[in-house]
Amino acid sequence: MSVAAQFEAPDFDKPSPSEAEQARTGERWDPITLKYGDDALTVTNFSPELPTPSDVRSRTKLVKAGKSNPYCVLPEDAWHALARAVVHPQALAAQVQHQPGAGGSSLVEEHVGGATLRSANGRIWLTEVFPLIQPRIGQNPRAEADPAVEGAVTADGTAQAMLVYRFRNRAHLRNYLRQTVVETRTANKQYDESILTRRITRAVVAHVARIEFADGSESMYVMVVRDGITRVVSAWGAQCGEDATPDEIADWAVSVLLAEKPARRGTSKPLTQRMALGREDELDKFRESFIAGLGGGTPNEEAIRIGQTIVVPAQIAVGLQVHPGSGLPADEVFDDAVRSILSSIHVEFGMWDTAAQNAEIGSRALKHAMLDQVTDQAGIKVADVYRLAVGQCPAEQTPAVFADDTIPGTPLWRGVCLVHFLTRKSVFEAMKKHVKAISGKQRLFTSTYAGILGPMIDQPWRLAKKQTLRQSRNAWSNGGVLIKEVMEADWHPVPCSDFTTLVDAAQRGDIDARLTLAVAGGIALISDKLLTRNVGSAVGWGSVPFRADVDDVIDDLARSHNRAGLLLLAHAANRFSADRVAVNSLTGKQLRQEDQPEAEPYTHVAVDPTQEDGIARDKAGVPLHLDEYTVVELSNPKRAAKEKEERQPKDEEPKSILEQMVDGRRELLGTLTDAQTALTQLMQLSHSPDVAGAHPLGSHREWEKVSKLAVKVQATIYSNEPDTDAVDDERDVD
Repeated sequence: MSVAAQFEAPDFDKPSPSEAEQARTGERWDPITLKYGDDALTVTNFSPELPTPSDVRSRTKLVKAGKSNPYCVLPEDAWHALARAVVHPQALAAQVQHQPGAGGSSLVEEHVGGATLRSANGRIWLTEVFPLIQPRIGQNPRAEADPAVEGAVTADGTAQAMLVYRFRNRAHLRNYLRQTVVETRTANKQYDESILTRRITRAVVAHVARIEFADGSESMYVMVVRDGITRVVSAWGAQCGEDATPDEIADWAVSVLLAEKPARRGTSKPLTQRMALGREDELDKFRESFIAGLGGGTPNEEAIRIGQTIVVPAQIAVGLQVHPGSGLPADEVFDDAVRSILSSIHVEFGMWDTAAQNAEIGSRALKHAMLDQVTDQAGIKVADVYRLAVGQCPAEQTPAVFADDTIPGTPLWRGVCLVHFLTRKSVFEAMKKHVKAISGKQRLFTSTYAGILGPMIDQPWRLAKKQTLRQSRNAWSNGGVLIKEVMEADWHPVPCSDFTTLVDAAQRGDIDARLTLAVAGGIALISDKLLTRNVGSAVGWGSVPFRADVDDVIDDLARSHNRAGLLLLAHAANRFSADRVAVNSLTGKQLRQEDQPEAEPYTHVAVDPTQEDGIARDKAGVPLHLDEYTVVELSNPKRAAKEKEERQPKDEEPKSILEQMVDGRRELLGTLTDAQTALTQLMQLSHSPDVAGAHPLGSHREWEKVSKLAVKVQATIYSNEPDTDAVDDERDVD
């Protein structure tokens, strides 16, 4: 990036201009044109000065104002962390200052779910705000698990406007922070150019948090951002430059945020203070680089990047008032209030993708069901199920959560038990009530509920099976394993180590065995992309014999009269592995791209009820690989045969090659016309105020894929232009 000088640098020896002069000439310099990659950016609000560092007196004033406000209950260390994070503590102190009498508060009040959340508006240093849990990517495959999150209360049980994040150790914090930056940078829209042009303009939502460590390490207080993580990460990206990789951006951000200044010999300072001083030193380095970048009259690239990114506007939660009858324990109210505000933005207006929305809705609904103290007939606590479902407990604890030592502690059995529990009538009714309230829906369809359960079920194998995750989520949203009997029947999973032992009982009409096979085998088939959401174009082209919803296929496979279907479900469940990919799921090229040298892929096999073990083999005795066509065919062989027969060409004279070419040209023209119509519609939709600046062609990766295909089609058409004297055939363009 290069800078074009278009103004004169101010004379720093002159006294500051008067307010009238500032209003007349403007506080900021004239626009600057930056060369950014192949584009030119115009920086419209660059200022030659950074805000001055806050002093102890100003910070102390804010701490005292906060402690004296009865509506702002935070521990003193939290107020000190907030005071260090904000750019102008004295301005925030004026908002926090308690004014006796009705209507005397300057704080922003938001009424959500039986509580009032109070916030102050201000600006915070980029070096002080921690991007931790990112809802947009929470459903994605990740190496580092989320920290445990708890609410905070005073000794007398009063709710506080802060949370406690509990990591395993400091390495977990570092790795998790880095992971959030990398994945946010990789998966989400980037705002670097916008930030360099006019800074971050929309306030992020932030609050104080206490970070604790399970290994007993000293805790610390920091500011965390809850909404606006993509903006914060983009600011770090804009600071690093357009050529920086996500890993480089993450390394830079983490090195600043986790900087620590050791205490002097003979003195002792708490971790909160040591790290605050470390970040303060990093901010001083930014300030020195900024000033040095102004020395030549025209600000250099580094000065512009620092000046446009170092300050972040924020809405900072500082107070919470719980209303009588809220129905939530005090330590749950604050997190629920913040998540309610975020959901109202990102779920109702659709700014998160479907999987992220489902993960957020599902976890919040389950937490509310937990707080309703809902139990199933066996007395299993929803609180334990919640921790298992959101990943706070490993799959090995499944037997303990469901109070049955005979249940294998495996990821697949975790999924089976979660599906069973979350479809019991009392739990489902509570979940339905909260899902509808959170999502703003009037009705809850079974397929919608299945889509919400999907991210809970696949949590243990998201990383290992990342290449099939999208198709798996689509299959869940198409009904998943929630067949009618799973939802409505009074059944219980039958624990076993070999699912084929349930086949005979299932054939005799044992509903417990049959539905255990349906859920376990269905999860395996869905997760390994052997049962997907069928689209019409796949029918008849070798993918599936007929079109059907995923839950209908599983329902037919699990019929007591369908031994082949029951065997297929049993073998799929037996062979399923949460740590590896299935050969059947991927192409040869995809398998070669799998970075799992220590984990050999496994294979799902086709079935043959006439064989003793139920496995179909070729003439050499090698088991045959299972494919999606066979899965759907075995669910309803009669329908598959009938539709195959109907697709067979009738006894009529075959079309000539010329006639086939005419049909092909007509189909090509129709397809291109449909593409043009879709493109026009996308462009029109992109102008809607509801899409919040979303690009009509999606991410750069999506655009690149479409662009390459369009160029390839255009090149083929252009290079095969017919002679100008060729005779047009009007029939070609009907």
